[in-house]
Amino acid sequence: MRHVIALDVGGTGMKAALAGPGGELLHQARRATGRERGPEAVVAGILDFAAELRAYGADRFGEPAGAAGVAVPGIVDAERGVAVYAANLGWRDVPLRTLLGERLGGIPVALGHDVRTGGLAEGRIGAGQGADRFLFVPLGTGIAGAIGIDGRVEAGAHGFAGEIGHVVVRPGGIACPCGQRGCLERFASASAVSQAWAQVCGDPGADAADCAKAVESGDARALAVWQDAVDALADGLVTALTLLDPRVLIIGGGLAEAGETLFTPLRDAVRRRVTFQKLPEIVPAALGDTAGCLGAGLMAWDLLDTAAPPAPPASASPASPAATAATPPEVTT
Repeated sequence: MRHVIALDVGGTGMKAALAGPGGELLHQARRATGRERGPEAVVAGILDFAAELRAYGADRFGEPAGAAGVAVPGIVDAERGVAVYAANLGWRDVPLRTLLGERLGGIPVALGHDVRTGGLAEGRIGAGQGADRFLFVPLGTGIAGAIGIDGRVEAGAHGFAGEIGHVVVRPGGIACPCGQRGCLERFASASAVSQAWAQVCGDPGADAADCAKAVESGDARALAVWQDAVDALADGLVTALTLLDPRVLIIGGGLAEAGETLFTPLRDAVRRRVTFQKLPEIVPAALGDTAGCLGAGLMAWDLLDTAAPPAPPASASPASPAATAATPPEVTT
């Protein structure tokens, strides 16, 4: 059966899958990134994981994967296939596409930014399916965005398109690691809400989910914290929709797990702010934490759809036992 390898590399864990022609996940596996061992060990772990998936797919489906897609955090040069920089993984200028291609027997490999890769999946087969223009905004540790146009995601001239988290919404406000003050992600990310609520309620272990529960119970302090975040988010989103005019605005990440506790006030706040702009449909993301793997698989299939069939893959390197293992460890199906 034809299939591709999909990898979603995060700061603490890696999610991987073998994806079928319709984007379906035929097999899934997870393991730790191992960043505490350093960037070289992280890269080696990615290559080993991909090789194990290749061997498993060949054994289970009777043929090796035809292509691979990998999503990574940080700054990514997708055109050159280079992972330029990721603070949480400690790497710089890693030629992941070349390294994976060599390890996987010469199959084509696509490399993408994790948020844009997740956005690709949400736009094609998730909450934005059928929309010609969408904006995907996950609210997690930070805030980023993916700009969807006719089934693809725009990277920008230098790979920085969609960085809505660094739109200044509160001039002179909280300092941001990017060097500015008052960036959106300092007020409306899940981590920002967690920090604000922990300070207000006096519990250093409290997080955004706790704040959402307190909002639902009618706690006035939580309502104030929540509304501040919603107002900041609405200001940033209205700036984005003024520039991009999306048909659908998809909100994901940890904060979106609050459901209508977030979406009802957010839709109201955005509606109050628009004047001449067309109000987009504002919807929750549909794919959860599988979006990155699904998007990586879509990138891999795109390579096969636009390129000539690759030459038969060479045998995996005998120097790595993991490369020939037919049953990868830590597997969930």
